[in-house]
Amino acid sequence: MDRIKNCEKTFKKLFGGAPTADEGNDPEFMRILQRFIFGEICHTGSLDDRTRELITLTVLTVNQTLPQLKAHVGACLHIGVMPADIRETVYQCAPFIGFPKTLNAITAMDEVFAEKGIAMPLANGETVTEETRCAEGLKIQRPIYGDEIAERYKWLPAPFDQAVPRYLTAFGFGDFSTRKGLCARERELFTVVLLAALGGAETQVRSHVAGALKTGSTREEVVCALVHAMPYMGMPRLFNALNCAKDLLEAPRA
Repeated sequence: MDRIKNCEKTFKKLFGGAPTADEGNDPEFMRILQRFIFGEICHTGSLDDRTRELITLTVLTVNQTLPQLKAHVGACLHIGVMPADIRETVYQCAPFIGFPKTLNAITAMDEVFAEKGIAMPLANGETVTEETRCAEGLKIQRPIYGDEIAERYKWLPAPFDQAVPRYLTAFGFGDFSTRKGLCARERELFTVVLLAALGGAETQVRSHVAGALKTGSTREEVVCALVHAMPYMGMPRLFNALNCAKDLLEAPRA
């Protein structure tokens, strides 16, 4: 693998320019970063550029690394990712990281859209109403996860024994997973990466790895997504995610 040539090719494709040579105050660090991410990581595994960049946006949103988020929103647009798909990738982080952090990422994203002359607001992506959001969310949730959460939290005092499972269904699935822009397979794959990047959510990582496999991702694609996220979230979180889902991701024995 020629990391230098790969880096030059990928960097130009994503950002329209050349990687760092000797400019700036820390050119050595930037060469390490760029050659590893764009010369090696981006050339390992089967995922396409669009999926890789949306994975990157997911991790940067979780990490609240907004300057880098803006750069990769620009990269997404440069390779032809639709603004609505970028928006949905950021929006769907909200149930996992909370509204304030998601709003920070939305502000950074919208600044790039404005700089690129993209008319705002984007076309409405809603597909549910106030009356249907819970039922439509359940249609997505139940085939993948069954009634596990409702059963698991029956011990809560009223009204939370009913409210907590309903929030997951109506809010997590109904308000977000029903939206236009990303398919169920993409949403589950990005959720795996999101949870891995959070750290400390290995129970949920494992659950969503199973969900990603059920919605059509292969074991190789799930591993590729986690490995692609590693330079942005760090190696310990990669290993935590791989270890907690080892039995689901392990290659079949010959």
